[in-house]
Order: sequence, then structure tokens, then C-alpha cells
Amino acid sequence: MTRIAILETGAPPAALAGTHGDYPAMFRDLLGEGFAFETFDVQAGEWPDAEAFHAAIITGSSAGVYEADPWIVDLLDWIRAARGRTRMVGVCFGHQAMAQALGGRVEKSDKGWGVGLHRYEVVSNEPWMSPVAASVALPASHQDQVVEPPTDARVILRSDFTPFAGLAWGEDAISMQPHPEFTPAFATALTAGRHDRIDPALVERAVDSLKTADDRAILADWIKAFVVSRNP
Repeated sequence: MTRIAILETGAPPAALAGTHGDYPAMFRDLLGEGFAFETFDVQAGEWPDAEAFHAAIITGSSAGVYEADPWIVDLLDWIRAARGRTRMVGVCFGHQAMAQALGGRVEKSDKGWGVGLHRYEVVSNEPWMSPVAASVALPASHQDQVVEPPTDARVILRSDFTPFAGLAWGEDAISMQPHPEFTPAFATALTAGRHDRIDPALVERAVDSLKTADDRAILADWIKAFVVSRNP
């Protein structure tokens, strides 16, 4: 069975976790059966042996990858050491962490919050991208963005708001800014709960956008195809 390490880098708001689960649970629900998952609380200093897993998923977090917290420094070191020893998938903070660790740069964007359902153009058709899609609509929730990708990364997803929304390195590492693991219900509750720090008009538009169809199922197929590919 394909073994997947989930590097848990953050948690949903406590008021939502009871109903919607934590981030590892969201990824387990997204990918479904056929995988053996093990979660590592990296903020508590838990780290997987990369070679013991077919793949590692790095979750979202409210932290910024440019912060100096010891666990963030250790995470960037882990990513560099794990590269080539297991497949890696980074989502949101995980996407940013992989970019930062592997030579890119992340900043708090002057574009402000990216929330709601965003549509991303597929600019590199990878072997694991089946079914083929020209674009995908996925929930987003972020202020930080990759502003300079690593020189050896190729852009696989983009939008006007997020030019470096998806990256790939070789055949064994991918990352994405949006959240395929977020259900519409969770993304809606999360966004609505931030009305005190996001422009209410933006919150209203974001919540309305989440009522439309998304492509989470396509991303689930893509990630599953990627992690079960021949291990590097």
C-alpha cells in the first residue's frame, strides 16, 4: 500500500475543526482509500524519515515561511534533505515552504487576500494530470505568495492574481497555492469567519463564488496519480 506522510504545519480555527476535521483529515478524505497515512506534527518536532514513505504532503498553516520560528527553519531543512528521497506535495503554506526552501522567495502580497473560488490556468501538462483540464477552479485562502519561483521549478498553474500558483520540480515534487482539500462548506465558514480582517465586500464575493462548481475531484485524481507513480 502507498504510504503517505502528512506534515501537519497548522490547524483550522478551533470553532471549525470539530465539524470539518483537521488538515490531515481533509487530505485523507480528499484522497480516499488505498493509502496508509501517518501524520507528523512538525510544530512539535515530529519528522518523518522521507525514505520510509512513497510521498509526503505538507499542509497549510497560518504561519509565514519567512518567519524565524525554529520549526519553520527545520521544515525548510527537511524539504531540502527530503528532495529526491520521496515524492513531495505542498499545499498553500506547503507550496510556499517548498518554494522558499528550494531557492525561491515568498512575501506577503500587496494584492491582499486571495479568498473564495479561484480559477487557475494549466500551463504545463504533466503526465499525472489525468483527466486533462485547461483550467481548474479551487478554493483559495492566503495573503502570502511565491513571488520568485526557484530557478529549477516549472510553473504548472497560474492566474492573474497568483502567477506562480503551481510549481513542479523534476518528476518528484509538486506544489500548489490553492486548497483542493477544502470542502466548499469549510472554505465558506473559514472565509466568513474572517470578516473582521478582510474587506466585507470581498468576503461576500468570495462566499458567493464558493457556491459554484469546483474541480476538487480533478485535483484528487491528479495528486493520487502523482503519489502512486514510480518512486524516485
